[in-house]
Amino acid sequence: MSKMEIIEYSDRYKDDFRRLNYEWVQKYFWIEPTDELVLNHPDETVIAAGGYIFFARLNNVIVGTCALMRVDPHVYELGKMAVDEAYRELGIGTLLMKSVIAKAKKMKLCKLVLYSNTRLHAAINMYIRFGFYMVPKTDFHNHRANVKMELKLMERGLRRSFKPKEKCKLGSL
Repeated sequence: MSKMEIIEYSDRYKDDFRRLNYEWVQKYFWIEPTDELVLNHPDETVIAAGGYIFFARLNNVIVGTCALMRVDPHVYELGKMAVDEAYRELGIGTLLMKSVIAKAKKMKLCKLVLYSNTRLHAAINMYIRFGFYMVPKTDFHNHRANVKMELKLMERGLRRSFKPKEKCKLGSL
């Protein structure tokens, strides 16, 4: 019987984070300097900066990953999502998304942002299924990203899934 679980970052999975992302990016695009920095130094660029990295582990094999990278105290970027090609179409991306969004809600974040490319139809459709929507891409993120998406976790300063008295700082919306 197959056992799938989502686990958080440990230094022993650093090579899996790099491997999965290099395979994914190189299949569709090219590795940029910012990719190299994050993928070669996730401890410093993601974890020490207040972020999180998640892994999908199937029968003790790391088959997927994604990161929550801190933008500010109330906004995090969902990025570096990759699933091993041999394990695609098994719902691993969906499971990773559910885990990331659950973590974001637990942290009471205002919103998640992500950057992608419209060539990645399956990824864009998955993001839309989870409630992400396209917003103008006014900031430079990387050369291959031609779309920015957001998922608001709080509406008008109030978190839908929390008590109405819990407010989001409007400056970060």
